[in-house]
Amino acid sequence: MAAERGGCSLEAVPLPPEVRESLAELELELSEGDITQKGYEKKRAKLLARYIPLIQGVDPSLQAENRVSGSSQATATGVKQQKSRSNNSRDERFRSDVHTEAVQAALAKYKERKMPMPSKRRSVLVHSSVETYTPPDNHPAPPDVTTGLVEHLHHERPQVASVRGVPRGYNSSILETADGVPVNSRVSSKIQQLLNTLKRPKRPPLKEFFVDDFEELLEVQQPDPNQPKPEGNQMNVLKGEPLGMVTNWPPSLLAALQRWGTTQPKAPCLTALDTTGKAIYTLTYGKLWSRSLKLAYTLLNRLTTKNEPLLKPGDRVALVFPNSDPVMFMVAFYGCLLAELIPVPIEVPLTRKDAGSQQIGFLLGSCGVTLALTTDACQKGLPKAQTGEVVTFKGWPHLMWFVIDGKHLAKPAKDWHPQVRDASAEIAYIEYKTSKEGSTVGITVSHASMLAHCHALTQACGYSEAETLTNVLDFKRDAGLWHGVLTSVMNRMHVISIPYALMKVNPLSWIQKVCLYKARVAVVKSRDMHWSLLAQRDQRDVSLSSLRMLLVADGANPWSISSCDAFLNVFQSRGLRPEVICPCASSSEALTVAIRRPPELGGPPPGKAVLSMNCLSFGVIRVDTEEKLSVLTVQDVGQIMPGANVCVVKVDGTPYLCKADEVGEICVNSGATGMAYFGLLGITKNVFEAIPVTAAGVPVSDQPFTRTGLLGFVGPDYLVFVVGKLDGLMTVSGRRHNADDVVATALAVEPMKFVYRGRIAVFSVTVLHDDRIVLVAEQRPDASEEDSFQWMSRVLQAVDSIHQVGVYCLALVPANTLPKAPLGGIHISETKQRFLEGALHPCNVLMCPHTCVTNLPKPRQKQPDVGPASMIVGNLVAGKRIAQASGRDVTQLEDNDQARKFLYLADVLQWRAQTTPDHPLFLLLNSKGTVASSASCIQLHKRAERVAVALLEKGRLNVGDHVALVYPPGVDLIATFYGCLYAGCIPITVRPPHPQNLATTLPTVKMIVEVSKSACILTTQAIMKLLKSKEAAAAVDIKTWPTILDTDDMPKKKLAGIFRPASPDMLAYLDFSVSTTGILAGVKMSHAATSALCRSIKLQCELYPSRQIAICLDPYCGLGFALWCLCSVYSGHQSILVPPLELESNVSIWLSAVSQYKVRVTFCSYSVMEMCTKGLGTQTDILRMKGVNLSCVRTCMVVAEERPRITLTQSFSKLFKDLGLSARAVSTTFGCRVNVAICLQCLFVCIFFFPLSLCFTHFDGLCYFCLWSCCQPNRLGKLAEQGTAGPDPTTVYVDMRALRHDRVRLVERGSPHSLPLMESGKILPGVKVIIAHTETKGPLGDSHLGEIWVSSPHNATGYYTVYGEEALHADHFTARLSFGDTQTIWARTGYLGFLRRTELTDASGERHDALYVVGSLDETLELRGMRYHPIDIETSVIRAHKSIAECAVFTWTNLLVVVVELEGSEQEALDLVALVTNVVLEEHYLIVGVVVIVDPGVIPINSRGEKQRMHLRDGFLADQLDPIYVAYNM
Repeated sequence: MAAERGGCSLEAVPLPPEVRESLAELELELSEGDITQKGYEKKRAKLLARYIPLIQGVDPSLQAENRVSGSSQATATGVKQQKSRSNNSRDERFRSDVHTEAVQAALAKYKERKMPMPSKRRSVLVHSSVETYTPPDNHPAPPDVTTGLVEHLHHERPQVASVRGVPRGYNSSILETADGVPVNSRVSSKIQQLLNTLKRPKRPPLKEFFVDDFEELLEVQQPDPNQPKPEGNQMNVLKGEPLGMVTNWPPSLLAALQRWGTTQPKAPCLTALDTTGKAIYTLTYGKLWSRSLKLAYTLLNRLTTKNEPLLKPGDRVALVFPNSDPVMFMVAFYGCLLAELIPVPIEVPLTRKDAGSQQIGFLLGSCGVTLALTTDACQKGLPKAQTGEVVTFKGWPHLMWFVIDGKHLAKPAKDWHPQVRDASAEIAYIEYKTSKEGSTVGITVSHASMLAHCHALTQACGYSEAETLTNVLDFKRDAGLWHGVLTSVMNRMHVISIPYALMKVNPLSWIQKVCLYKARVAVVKSRDMHWSLLAQRDQRDVSLSSLRMLLVADGANPWSISSCDAFLNVFQSRGLRPEVICPCASSSEALTVAIRRPPELGGPPPGKAVLSMNCLSFGVIRVDTEEKLSVLTVQDVGQIMPGANVCVVKVDGTPYLCKADEVGEICVNSGATGMAYFGLLGITKNVFEAIPVTAAGVPVSDQPFTRTGLLGFVGPDYLVFVVGKLDGLMTVSGRRHNADDVVATALAVEPMKFVYRGRIAVFSVTVLHDDRIVLVAEQRPDASEEDSFQWMSRVLQAVDSIHQVGVYCLALVPANTLPKAPLGGIHISETKQRFLEGALHPCNVLMCPHTCVTNLPKPRQKQPDVGPASMIVGNLVAGKRIAQASGRDVTQLEDNDQARKFLYLADVLQWRAQTTPDHPLFLLLNSKGTVASSASCIQLHKRAERVAVALLEKGRLNVGDHVALVYPPGVDLIATFYGCLYAGCIPITVRPPHPQNLATTLPTVKMIVEVSKSACILTTQAIMKLLKSKEAAAAVDIKTWPTILDTDDMPKKKLAGIFRPASPDMLAYLDFSVSTTGILAGVKMSHAATSALCRSIKLQCELYPSRQIAICLDPYCGLGFALWCLCSVYSGHQSILVPPLELESNVSIWLSAVSQYKVRVTFCSYSVMEMCTKGLGTQTDILRMKGVNLSCVRTCMVVAEERPRITLTQSFSKLFKDLGLSARAVSTTFGCRVNVAICLQCLFVCIFFFPLSLCFTHFDGLCYFCLWSCCQPNRLGKLAEQGTAGPDPTTVYVDMRALRHDRVRLVERGSPHSLPLMESGKILPGVKVIIAHTETKGPLGDSHLGEIWVSSPHNATGYYTVYGEEALHADHFTARLSFGDTQTIWARTGYLGFLRRTELTDASGERHDALYVVGSLDETLELRGMRYHPIDIETSVIRAHKSIAECAVFTWTNLLVVVVELEGSEQEALDLVALVTNVVLEEHYLIVGVVVIVDPGVIPINSRGEKQRMHLRDGFLADQLDPIYVAYNM
């Protein structure tokens, strides 16, 4: 096949084995979708080039391995193409040639590691808009590279009918390889690839700690003895040049405005531009002064509420102005200052769901803002309520909106003059800042600080009167406000304000305005320089010769240096001098920290540092060479501000001074910094009042310093270098990484251009007590799945090589879906919040927990074998009792003669037909609640006789033959069961196949019939037709059915004689069931065990002929079968039968029947309880109106073979409490294959009031108690309220971590890692239980988790067969303890549990022993040496997101696979991958290997409501689940 693709036969060419192996790997890569067709052909051609030089299209020079790549001409062409691409594409933004080369070199060093690509359903690729549609790859069908290898390994698993509907396309056979990996399975080969990547750990494991069984310690990162450490001297406080004394310097900013407004009224102050670049208005200083006066007067005198002024001096006012209207903003700002109000500039809220809008609202609320100033145009654009008023945005206080356009302002009275005070320590304005976590704080700046800052900027930048400044930044905050609104007015400068909207249309606009207005200073960001680079070819006549300072406001960012260098390279020929570029560093708290000055202002030559990235991560400065891959090149941000003192302190804890070669947080002491966080005294003290100290703890100054949030150091010539920000700091395993550096690395992964380059967000999330790096990028609509995945894997490799850190999660989202900051860029904290909430909706996700998580607890080491005798001695020494308990003694409770009389159920039915012929035994209800059929004692007896006659005459069966009963739930099933007993045949009840799902359900029927060796099938006419239909023939071989008899029309012949077994140990019936692990097992029940079972249930539940019980269970196996078919005949009570299937058409039928018949005892399954809880959750009022009353219920027992579901039972009790259901009524039962009834909770008894001899003596089948109860109904009610057989079911809380080590440690409710467990019911009379070690088979103490062993007269006598697992279960029924009581024969239940002696007492006055079932031993997951129960992991996962409807987990080749059902839009599917991985790591210390997102109903569930995890596992490995998404965590 490979040869055909190449167009040349390889048969004649002898290829070495390694080449053939490489070709086979290449074929596999193509078949798995890990390489494109084009990539496949290219690689294949390269492999074959030296053997077949003449293959078309292959350059013979490829035969040389280390060929120099291409000729000089080709290189030149490549450069030319690259240039043209970079010039025409705006996506070259932030490009760093040095960094790109380092990244490419790092990637080249990396060996190609095959990473399994996620599997995605096609529908997930379709997003809401056409622009974001990603077309799927149309690969040819993958070649089958495993054909013929494993044809002999045909293995069948029994299939299980599912109440919820079986997953699509389930097959009954799976082809597996020798390793158990199915062939033709895309899924399993992906897993194999994943395993291969995990077999080669990237770095040696960390030093491990000893972990005892009780306390799991997370791995603590040990410091590397070879890690770099700072070696320099302790730094000294750096003092800036003194602030110069200026003659005639105004005493305040308002005084300066007043001076220029009155002495130079026509001097231009601000020119505003429209989106075409045209100057639309120039504000003069006279106009600014007069308008500000008008506004101040209006605010103080014309705005009133109830004749009181709305505002008073010191009140805060919101300024809401668009970026396109600097004129009105300036008027509003200075108008507020004149009115002694405090302006709070914020962004214009465009929608109610703006990113960060709610946090802005909290800030306004905390500042007590009640008034917002805006323009007429802006106010009209705000979202309105139906009343026409501006809506109240989420989280915002109620605001009054005031438009400050001229017509709304009043002319000041002649006698009104504002007080222009000297600069004071009172608040001038509040600037908002959004923190790393997303919270918004307000930083207060005083009048004195504002004046001092203007003074310092004027001196540092050499501003002079009437200079022209071009401002591209946001004028509402940061450098845009400081230079373009405040310092400019102080110096009577003319500002040209460039709006963001104009920059987007014409990136060269700011350069054109510099040229047009001969501007001396421009204030820009790296982005603006970069954008202009992309468009500069269109303009050849621009000149930047007028500029003396080009202030780069974000000069501290890692990509700033490349933008500055590239800008200088292009524009130097157009008059730009190198010394003009002046990067600066600033922070919201400390305002401007440092500015590079040109030589004429006394600045030293600019500096550049090439630093080792590895050393930086340890906070150490080491100069490196540019040849190395892992380096960071940074430029200086100049000298510190005049009048300031600066030092660098340690980031964490006490602010100790750093050493000279150590990175720390820059702190500033100056009169020109912010004052406080408004209203937040605690963090204000930490940030604005820091006192740096020396190593000896001596304060360096008596003046407080302000922390800037900038990380850096002081270099040669006292130049400041910034290497990162606290807001972008991510501390992973003790090493510090900067988010901007990781962004720069991701941007340098250049070749695959399918992400938007300016739209990358990097942040960290805390998972398992450490920071984990998350990278989110916007994907282009035309990027293919494979391209995206390749880019993601290359980013992972690049970050790992350059930064030596793993990326925990890499997510790609559709274009234009990340939350935007007001002036472009990504709103990081909002993105992080969406990620954590599962609201990011990515289209591609790659998780790498195996690489990143290195602090997992040490895997549990199994102790050397401790013998059972040592265990007992240890328990005795520790004061622990041996965990054993028993139910009441049967011989004391009931006359043994009576028990012997009722030894054979056929005899009992015959006796009842004679003594109480018309006593009703069964009522079957349909979905309408009416009686569909009924049976009295005599009716049942006669029907059973007719069945027996049919078996003997029509079926020609012999005594001991097996008969399969294939009936829907009903009286027919019961009658045929007793008919088999009458004829001496062995009945096996079988669930009929589902007519709509024959392909899945019929094979199970066939299998049970075959395995049980049934000689005959009894069924209805309809089912008989179904079994022989064409549809059935497609699923099974219908010719091999045994004799099929329908019992709809049977001869009314009398039976000659009822068969009586020779011994009670003879087989009575077979009970077949499929376990949750997928094993079909039939247990043998003897006549003695059957009657003992019925007697035990009768005594526990007080079942007598006068009693009615309601049963809503499937009647085919286990306790459900016993209650449905056996107990009524034995005890004589009336059973109201409600088939669970009827609830699908009428969910209230069961509860309505319980109410209608005033039933005291009822049985159901968890699936029935769940249907009622979900289906009737909102209908309790309707049910009450219909007269449903559940106050009659004393006990509602849930029949299950699993751990009690506390959440469901509590929800059920709480929901139906309004209908009178007692909170104590709901309880659980426990049974299993070896003993179908071990525990039953029953609250209604009479033993407290009668002597034993009287209470249980029967007379004609009736109890004296029952006769008495008929005469004394009132006293009976009181008795029911007072007397119980024992205490309510108890709930305990155990430590989940201890449970993983098979230990039981009780904790308080609400403790960390606590797991609530409910008692599984009271142990039945005659039953003994002990907890045994799963391996040594020795008895365990109370504090241990072990296997539950049971000894009882009603134990099953053995397996008839365990399909496929016979050898493993040989000792299940005949186990003996290896120490202690070695004589008693026990049956092993296969369930783990423990016993606790409670403080409560039972009827006999003894302390009550509670049995707690934890889970099935077969289903436990052995991971990291510990025992996990799937339900615990599943419970955590279901809590992780509201859209997770159900979850199931299993293991495959030591990988944990989590399957979740998504109940929501498919857009949310990929959100779940990270959430599932996080929650399992946090709560269970496990790494999820594979996350599978499927549709609701895919996880198969049996009739008892139990998940069929192994069935699901088979479907997953055979690729039959049709998943929405499969994520392979690396």
